[in-house]
Amino acid sequence: MEVWPEDEHDRALVANVHPPGWVNPTPAGRYNLVVIGAGTAGLVTAAGAAGLGAKVALVERHLLGGDCLNVGCVPSKCVIRSSRVVAELRDAARFGVHASGAEIDFAAVMERMRRLRAHLSAHDSAARFRDLGVDVFLGDGRFTAPDRVAVGDARLRFRRAVIATGARAAHPSIPGLAAAGFLTNETVFSLTERPRSLAVIGAGPIGCELAQAFRRLGSEVVLFHDSPHILNREDADAAEILQRTFVREGIRLVLEARLTRVMTGAGGKTIAFEAGGARGEVCVDEILVGAGRAPNVDGLGLEAVGVAYDRERGVHVDDRLRTTHARIYAAGDVCMSTKFTHAADAAARVVIQNALFLGRKTLSALTIPWCTYTDPEIAHVGLYDRDAAARGIAVTTFTIPLRDVDRALADGEDEGFVKVHVRAGGDAILGATIVARHAGEMLNELTLAMVRKIGLGALANVIHPYPTQAEAIRKAGDAYNRTRLTPVVKRLFGAWLRFTR
Repeated sequence: MEVWPEDEHDRALVANVHPPGWVNPTPAGRYNLVVIGAGTAGLVTAAGAAGLGAKVALVERHLLGGDCLNVGCVPSKCVIRSSRVVAELRDAARFGVHASGAEIDFAAVMERMRRLRAHLSAHDSAARFRDLGVDVFLGDGRFTAPDRVAVGDARLRFRRAVIATGARAAHPSIPGLAAAGFLTNETVFSLTERPRSLAVIGAGPIGCELAQAFRRLGSEVVLFHDSPHILNREDADAAEILQRTFVREGIRLVLEARLTRVMTGAGGKTIAFEAGGARGEVCVDEILVGAGRAPNVDGLGLEAVGVAYDRERGVHVDDRLRTTHARIYAAGDVCMSTKFTHAADAAARVVIQNALFLGRKTLSALTIPWCTYTDPEIAHVGLYDRDAAARGIAVTTFTIPLRDVDRALADGEDEGFVKVHVRAGGDAILGATIVARHAGEMLNELTLAMVRKIGLGALANVIHPYPTQAEAIRKAGDAYNRTRLTPVVKRLFGAWLRFTR
């Protein structure tokens, strides 16, 4: 198992998550649970079940830790952190600090990422899971019978099984793209030299995060998207703020674009496109595709055991994460539309209860927030206003601009907001969007309120340290409470105060 560039950090990574000398154990007579796939969903399922006393087998053909550790959350956030330092230095004069002469060492940025990834990989290591009591099998797992999974010559008999094979980067069918070669999140973190110019295809979360990071690290970036604005599934006001930021930072946006062909030549890779009724071409050193994810369903023997699936949605599951086979469950990106690490973690906990203990936990009952780690971040939980309208739910929206928050002004981070949707006529929180430098950290207060059914008005009574940007949430609560001061209530208060003078 090779991970490029195969330096000391990558060797340490592989030693943890796919040890070269690993010997698969002798299979037990029967397992309570066999888990195929050792990404977040598989690891959480295996560790949780083993911790409860179940006999568990975990099967992984590539690297334990899955996308999150190896080619997703961990490496991307390391690179994004370095890119934020660059942005802070370039913006330092606005704060009275003159930081001239700073140089970007791209190789060092990527080396730091590999070092931290290797350090964190110990948590997902084969040795750690063996020590937790899990039988770890490295190799291709496939169903061969209604109660058996084969891994090489080994046959693992199970009472219940979980498919947690995740997803991979989708490859758009653009003529010439495959021949020209392109990067995805699965290969971009192997770079050791900064591309002079980079085209990013797709302005979803992955495309936006990496487009901004590479632009800040010194690449010329053009971002192609097939919609009128970036992050078109997000709150439009939030996406607009980020779009203005991208333009200000020098990212070229080509929106409502249709890519017609990719050609290679001495100058690099040329992308021909149509946008706005005109045709154009862009020549770049590298192309990064961030155009969605495809579930990993091939080679699992699903047909042999009657597990329904398709290549777009993945494995078909019900609300309890049961497949069409009574003994087999699925969790994570292979079966869920919300493809986030924390969603896979939460789904694994649902599977443990339902598969092992006849539980009735449902995926739809979960409140799952998410965050796009651009700068500013965009974090969301619950319904958007368009969702509420589609369901016929009347909402009242309270928006607090960060320019009204003292700490945001002091930080120079006043381009953003906290937006909260409550059910009309009350203060039950149905959804929220935050745009801020650390929106992902701020959102948890609102997510907790939704989970515990704490109304927006009650958050006005939560004392927030001053000054913090999270005060915007308390201000939203104050804004709701002011709506309760109807003319009738004000007249009653006035009468009482006159009476008690």
